[in-house]
Amino acid sequence: MRQRIITGVIAGALFIGLTIVGGWLFTTLLVLLALIGFTEYARMNNVAWSHPSSLLGYVGVLLFVLPWSEWGIAIPSALTILWMLAFLLLALTVITKNRTTIDGAALMLLGALYVGYGFAAMGEVRQIEQHGLFWTSLAFGCIWASDIGAYFMGRAFGKTKLWPSISPNKTIEGALGGVLFSLIVAVVFALIVPENIELSKALLVGLIAAVAGQFGDLIQSAYKRVRNIKDTGTLLPGHGGVLDRCDSWLIVFPLLVLTELLPL
Repeated sequence: MRQRIITGVIAGALFIGLTIVGGWLFTTLLVLLALIGFTEYARMNNVAWSHPSSLLGYVGVLLFVLPWSEWGIAIPSALTILWMLAFLLLALTVITKNRTTIDGAALMLLGALYVGYGFAAMGEVRQIEQHGLFWTSLAFGCIWASDIGAYFMGRAFGKTKLWPSISPNKTIEGALGGVLFSLIVAVVFALIVPENIELSKALLVGLIAAVAGQFGDLIQSAYKRVRNIKDTGTLLPGHGGVLDRCDSWLIVFPLLVLTELLPL
């Protein structure tokens, strides 16, 4: 427990500090997290990082997460990137005479999208020209509030299991507590900086962050059960890997971007 607390405090302080600073430091952090996260994903699927399908997956992740526009480099749309990556992975199944299977190709395509676009969306939000730090803080604040609310409300009032076959400790009461805490944080943001966001939109952001964030957690839990592993990695002692810690973020930020709730 002591190691878990120390690791959490140090990692949390570093992440928050770089988020506040923003710029190339935050972008570099996201790129590193994305590469480590995809490595964990490939390893979960018993695919070596040096396997050709993994290497194509890394290319897809980098095409998503690197700040090409800031470097003045025009790259294809996300849909074009996905199609080209799918084509190359499918071509690999032919070149290797099905040693790389279609199932394996599909897994790497999914991983590149899940990890690459997930972290890219975090970068997009932080780089919003008007108040990027505010929008990033709102999203993370709601996500973390949901985690805290779900934990403490679940401990205090949890009786009805939410999804025992996937995550036996989670309860419906805890999930509702997470939604409540997220909405409270969203309201606080709207009240403190009303010129940036109206209350109704803040509540919608809080709701999405809580519900989608909890789904992100369950998605990763379900996948780990399928692969029969406890953690996705060992980067953070006592906390697991990047995908263990960022599972909610990888779902919430893309949803906030795609629903156009944030002024990108």
